[in-house]
Amino acid sequence: MKLFSFGAKDMGIDLGTANILVTLQGKGIVLKEPSVVAIDRVTGNILATGYEAKEMLGRTPEKIKAVRPLKDGVIADFTATQLMLKNIISKVCKKYNARRPRVVVGVPSGITEVEERAVEESVMQAGAKEVYLIEEPMAAAIGAGINVGEPSGSIIVDIGGGTTEVAVISLGGIVVSHSLRVAGDELDEDIVNYVKKEMNLAIGETTAEQIKMQIGCATPLMTEMSMEVRGRDLIDGLPRNVIVNSVQMEEAMKESIEKIVEVVKLALEQTPPELASDIMEKGIMLAGGGALIQNLDKLLSAKTEMPVYIAEEPLDCVVRGTGKTLEDLERLKHVLINSRKRRRI
Repeated sequence: MKLFSFGAKDMGIDLGTANILVTLQGKGIVLKEPSVVAIDRVTGNILATGYEAKEMLGRTPEKIKAVRPLKDGVIADFTATQLMLKNIISKVCKKYNARRPRVVVGVPSGITEVEERAVEESVMQAGAKEVYLIEEPMAAAIGAGINVGEPSGSIIVDIGGGTTEVAVISLGGIVVSHSLRVAGDELDEDIVNYVKKEMNLAIGETTAEQIKMQIGCATPLMTEMSMEVRGRDLIDGLPRNVIVNSVQMEEAMKESIEKIVEVVKLALEQTPPELASDIMEKGIMLAGGGALIQNLDKLLSAKTEMPVYIAEEPLDCVVRGTGKTLEDLERLKHVLINSRKRRRI
């Protein structure tokens, strides 16, 4: 008799700084929304989550609070995180008639025990039967198709919204890991600051993210790209349009991208020789939204002298990894943070 038995309604969650994704066994990914929640300051009730709440950022009256409850890969606002999790899980459970699901949650590798409990309690309060936590780089590796249980070294670089997680994995465990608080959000901030300094124009984070996604690059592109953006002129305060190009965006993000490259090199330097030879053969796997920055794979390959691959659907790697863990929890239970202290109600 197996220790774990799963139906078609068990749930995997990627609790990311920028986005929260949910996968339901038998259904695939059923929710993909920004990790933003809007709360009524007076009543404490949730007004919106996801895209609707993101539209409110920077635009709310005093009685409404729109926040991103996770910052730099950690929980910055416990209450808002709990409310957001509870709301999203309840919404998915209701829509797909998933009662008392078992849930695997991908969490940042630097999460504290207090934060672990906060996540567990939030998920339990939303109606989960059992809660398991898995570190995001481990989930990303599983989601990217890496066989984490084999006695061979693999390296995953997961560039999310708040953190870049680098992990060398072998025999179902993380041998070397580094978490750098430089990732998608920092790159957006770099673009905001560059446009402010060089063009005397104030733009928002959402605009900066659009610029990064469309023309952001780590090395010069074969054909220069450009786009028109609108912001507020810092001299006269009036709206103004400017043209920005990929050369400028490479310059804007250069320092932060160099930090990401350095942390990958550091992890490789600390990898035991036996595993290093495996990695030389297999190459580096890139996951997370940052993997989509044009030419980042080429830059990393040049700096490490190793092949670099971008995972299929890199944004979905962590949530796919939680789903795969659910499907084979008997074999993969040792990769979970809290497998020895299963929570039941």
